[in-house]
Amino acid sequence: MARHGALRPFEGRRLPTAVRLVARLARLGARAPATPDFAAGLAAVGPAAIKLGQALATRPDLIGLEAATDLARLQDALPPAPFGAVEPVLNAACGGDWKTRFQSIEPEAVAAASIAQVHKAVTSDGRSVAIKLLRPGIEADVASALATYEWGAAHLEALGGEFARLRPRAVIATFKGWIEAELDLRREAASASELGEILAGEPDFVVPAVDWQRSTRRMLVIDWIDGVKVSDRAALAALDIDRPALARVLVNGFLAQAITKGFFHADLHQGNLFVIPPGNGVDHARIGVIDFGIMGRINRRARLYLAEILHGLVTGNYARVAEIHFEAGYVPPHHNPAAFATALRAVGEPIRGRQAKDIAITDLLEGLFSITRSFDMPVQPHLLLLQKTMVMVEGVALTIDPHVNMWEVAEPYVRDWVRDEMGPEAMIADNLVLNFRALKQLPRIFRQWVAENPMPGAAPPQAPLPPLPEKASGGWSTPWLLLAAGIGAAVVILLG
Repeated sequence: MARHGALRPFEGRRLPTAVRLVARLARLGARAPATPDFAAGLAAVGPAAIKLGQALATRPDLIGLEAATDLARLQDALPPAPFGAVEPVLNAACGGDWKTRFQSIEPEAVAAASIAQVHKAVTSDGRSVAIKLLRPGIEADVASALATYEWGAAHLEALGGEFARLRPRAVIATFKGWIEAELDLRREAASASELGEILAGEPDFVVPAVDWQRSTRRMLVIDWIDGVKVSDRAALAALDIDRPALARVLVNGFLAQAITKGFFHADLHQGNLFVIPPGNGVDHARIGVIDFGIMGRINRRARLYLAEILHGLVTGNYARVAEIHFEAGYVPPHHNPAAFATALRAVGEPIRGRQAKDIAITDLLEGLFSITRSFDMPVQPHLLLLQKTMVMVEGVALTIDPHVNMWEVAEPYVRDWVRDEMGPEAMIADNLVLNFRALKQLPRIFRQWVAENPMPGAAPPQAPLPPLPEKASGGWSTPWLLLAAGIGAAVVILLG
């Protein structure tokens, strides 16, 4: 880290003397560049550090915009382990020789990340599939790294002030949940299956099917997607497709996941998305998605708040957006809602009606983070993945169609969902469900009350007894008197 200048921020005056001293000593003789290269520093540390860097890239409020922009370069691109090193993992996952389940497996990995790598294969029944395999020894490396990150986060939060508000321990806890889920490929298979069910109503957003018979904890087998990676801009530019329509498919597919169902793919960067050209009976392009290791969930109440916030920002109803923040507990109650609405207006009005490509994202983020600091807004860990993914989706949509306005695309969807979920019919239905659930509890509550209040017995009530005498201070208590009597009796027997 010191060789890449990544410890320079720890030399700042706000940090304790001991931390500054260690950072400066580490830099001695390291020929560190004047501009920190955080991405290269974390990549040199190891796979878990790369994952941590990707998580921190979503938190410019914690590490600053420059550091977050630099960390965004981490694309999980690592040299793959040679096939000879992963073949024992493959055989173990297949319960023996892998050739009993696959006709062929390409020895060269088609993709390699910090946690796993992917090979193209053909199953014994002739289907083209992608095999995702964990890297050998990755579990031990991750466990050791997580212990270090938890230790560092605890010490940062103990410094108080801004560090306490930003809750680094919660950030690391969220990151730990992400990476532990990625280490069990059965959970990734389940996530892919659930996402496929959610997007059944969005046929142009394709989720590959899972081969459950061949998938294990260390190996995931899914259908192969033939398409052009969105990250391959030259190949994407050569396609003759309806770009605005495809960008709408992406945005609406994400909203169907996050807003409608509350379960969404939380790693929608260009490397995980494909454009599937027309063919096989389909006359238009579609979007395909892979890599289901990081998924997000938000409950219905949070989704209602989120949808109202998005709709309020799009329509300029800043007073309602402010009210929602206070209702949801995102802003401490001692602040003034009207002042908060004015602060939101200062950030929202300059971007309303403008295309995303014309918006200075740096200025926008600086304005939003200034609001969170001014109004003492604590970090909401359950929204971290959603915030990160929304930024990713907008970036991918712009890659597909440089003229797309994500807010304009999202507004009809969000408006209709808010109307359906918060209209009079929905409120009546919600109250009926809640009341019915409450009524179902009445027999249990009655049984508990009867158990705690038994019928009086046949014996007549006893007259009240006088109070016990108070203990004489300094005297002998009953246990000590009994002990002394026992010792005395033993002495008499022995001497007798």
